[in-house]
Order: sequence, then C-alpha cells, then structure tokens
Amino acid sequence: MQRAAFGWRFTFPLLLGSTLNPINTSMIATGLVSIAADFHTGPGPTATLVSVLYLCSAVMQPTFGKLSTIFGPRRIFLIGIAILLLGGVIGALAPAFWLLLVSRALIGVGTSACYPTAMALVRARADRLATGVPSRVLGNFSIAAQITGVVGLPLGGILAGAFGWRALFLVNVPLAIVVFAFAYFGVDRDRPVARLGKRALLTAIDLPGIALFAATVITLIVFLGDLTRPNWWVLALAVVFFGALVLWERRALQPLIDVRTLAANGPLQRTYLRQMLVGLATYTALYGASQWMEEGAGLSSTAVGLLLLPVFAVSIVVARINSNRGWVRWPLVIGAVSVILTGVSMMLIDGSSTVLIAALLGLTVLFGVTNGFSGFANQAALYIQSPAETIAVASGLFRTFSYLGAIFSASLITIAFGPAVTDAGFHRLGWAILGIGVLVTVLTVFDRRIPTVTNKG
Repeated sequence: MQRAAFGWRFTFPLLLGSTLNPINTSMIATGLVSIAADFHTGPGPTATLVSVLYLCSAVMQPTFGKLSTIFGPRRIFLIGIAILLLGGVIGALAPAFWLLLVSRALIGVGTSACYPTAMALVRARADRLATGVPSRVLGNFSIAAQITGVVGLPLGGILAGAFGWRALFLVNVPLAIVVFAFAYFGVDRDRPVARLGKRALLTAIDLPGIALFAATVITLIVFLGDLTRPNWWVLALAVVFFGALVLWERRALQPLIDVRTLAANGPLQRTYLRQMLVGLATYTALYGASQWMEEGAGLSSTAVGLLLLPVFAVSIVVARINSNRGWVRWPLVIGAVSVILTGVSMMLIDGSSTVLIAALLGLTVLFGVTNGFSGFANQAALYIQSPAETIAVASGLFRTFSYLGAIFSASLITIAFGPAVTDAGFHRLGWAILGIGVLVTVLTVFDRRIPTVTNKG
C-alpha cells in the first residue's frame, strides 16, 4: 500500500528538494579560493560564505516548519524553492562580494523550507491514507542525505573547474525549476488558508519566539565555532537568550516551540540529543580522519577520496536494509557501539602501521555503519515521537541539532590536533569519539521508550 501511496511523482521533488541544502553546503568549498582571488578577499571573509548558510539553515528550518502549519507545507515548500531560485540568480551575476553573501543567505533560507515541509507532507499523506509509518520513504530521505555526501564536493569540483565558481550558484536555477515544477504538479494541494486578522496572524507566527530562537542559535553557533579561545560571554549571552525564549514560549498562545509539550516528551528530547551527538562523532571522525590521512599519514587527496567511498556505500546499503525492515531500537544500539569501535580504532592506528590501508578501510566501514544505522533510526524515532501537528517544527529542530553537532566538530578537531596534524592528535581525537560513543550508548540502551520497530502499515 505504501508503494502506491508514495509514488515517484510525490516523493521525487520532496527528496530532491531536501538534498539541496547539504549539497550547497559542501559544493561551495571547491570555489572559495577562486572567489577570494576574484574579489580580492582573504580566507576569513571568504569562509563566511560557508558560515552564513549554516546560520540561516539552523534558524530557518524550524521557522519554516512553523510557517507551514499556518500557510500549508506545500505553499511553504514552493516559496522556499522560489527563494532558492532568486539566490542562485543573484550569486551567478553578483558583481560584488556582499551580493554573494546575500545569495548564500537566500540559498540557506530557501533550501531550509524543504526538509520540514517534506516531512509534514509525508506525514499528512500517511495519516490520510492510513499507511502506518512510511519507513521506506523515511529510508529514502536518509539515503538521499548519504548520497549528497558523495555528490556535493565532486559536483562542485566539476562545475567550478569547467565553468568557474559562478556555476556553483547558477546550478541552483535549473534544480529549483525542476523541483518547483514537479512539486507544483505532483504534490497534494494544501487546504485553503484560514482568514486571520493582523493581530491573530502575528500571534500565530510568533515573531518574538522566532527572534529569540534565532538569537539563541546564532550565539551558540558562534561560541561552538571556536573553542580554542572560548568567548564565555557569548555562551552567557546564549544562555540568557535561551532563558528568555523558554519564558516567552511558555506564555505564547501559538509558540514556535511548544516548550511545555517538549519538556514532557522525554523520548523526543533524547532523540534530538542522540542526533546531535552522533552527528558530532560522525563529522569529527570523518573530517578528522581525512585530514590526518592526507597531512599526517602522507596519502594523496585521491587516495583519501577512494578510502572514504566505503562510508557512503555502506551507509546507503545499511539504511536501505534497515528501512525495509522498519527497525529502530537495535540500529540505534549498533550505531552507538560503532562510534565506540571507531574511537578505539583511531587510537590504535598510526602512520607507520604496516597494515595502514586495511586499517583505514575498516575504519571507514565503521563510519558507514554508524551513519547508515543511526541516520534512518533517529529519523524514524522522530517521526513516531512527534505529534502530527508539530512534525514540521520537530523536523526542523532535528536538522538544527545536526548543524550544532557539525559545527562543534570543527572546534573539536582543531583542539585535538593543535598546531600540527600528528598521530598523537589523531589518538586524542579517538579518545574524544570514544567518550561520545559511550555517552550515546548509555543514552540509547537505557532509554526504554525507543520503539523496537516502526510498526509500519
């Protein structure tokens, strides 16, 4: 029944739209040097092209989830794609660097609409047709996320090499047109928007809640972005904003984040925490290991790329098997244990090992096991633990926690390696990942509220 309910006309634009944010996140890395040369900027200003998309995405994913509950998920999805199209055009034609920043912000905002609204649209169709939890569809979203890890950097390299860095922005134009057209004709129309007065509309949107959430996330990201010289006053500011957010949302009639309900939903809180910790471990291990392979072990960038291919191959296969079976609890346990084994493996590997290549291949397989099992299972847990009316906001928060883990990982890698990439720094990174793995394992094994399977229909 699920295959008939979730045909390609419905799922294709939602899947493709959901991948546009991570693709744009990674693609830009291949054009930073050329952009800096053309606009005569240093590495610091150019790096803001990466951070501005992260900031916009972390804030806007839950925000668009909220807007979709008012105006309809299909409408917000299409608006997001239109914003992406505008961002792509501005970036491709930008005569000044500040317009590139505007473009990246628009791309971050536009693509942030896709994932939370896609989850809301899937949930609405599943509930209407009584299909049960659409585990195969959720698996497809997880697999699509794995594929973008493979596609982003190579696609960016090909486009920038063949057509110049402006192609990294221009490519969003045809992609946006394709997604918009398929979503317009293939996705169910929303119900008519309820007529609201100006005051009622402002109450429903909860602008103060959105502003306080944005301030909390931005200050927290700024703090986590550089822990080599922690700005404790920024963390204190994040705590103040968070406290104000909680106080406001407790009083708001239609809050962005229903803190009372979330406070009572322990299983969902733990899913968010697991997602952030697994993301932290995965990004730290993946990027820390790739940096050490090249700078510490002396491998070529081509060799590093080939060694990392099993990560995505294994994670895609594992996610497909797992989603077909609808397993949730045991994949989370296996993924957590894989994090522990990853940390232990990193502590045992050094650049002079006689079996270095075999050991690194084994390590990347562990990356794939963690990614494949945890990615689908955490997404399925989120789907089950979130009420239907809040699934869009809950999905947006899910992505926000992922971004926090990714940003924290950059600081953790810098702290572990210090001024030079060495075996000792790689081993320190292993200890950190081991600690994260133990925490995730405890968090998972003793959580009796994690469902065993999705109970798919």
